[in-house]
Amino acid sequence: MKISYDSSYNIAYIHLREKGAEIETVRITDELNIDLSPDGKVYGIELLNANEQLEIMEQIKFTFINEKNNTQIELPISV
Repeated sequence: MKISYDSSYNIAYIHLREKGAEIETVRITDELNIDLSPDGKVYGIELLNANEQLEIMEQIKFTFINEKNNTQIELPISV
């Protein structure tokens, strides 16, 4: 999984798997698109107006939480 952010367009993209040739983009709202394969697998999630949706600030952290064993890892991110 990868998360990319383009500050010039204010778009974030959550890559769940590599895009195949037959991906359909489904518009959920004005600020949310989801890329799906024909069999319904989610390939990625695009967030428009990402600053507001992700509350991106100067110094932010990405937190990964493992719900199974209740552990978490925080990674600083600078944008």
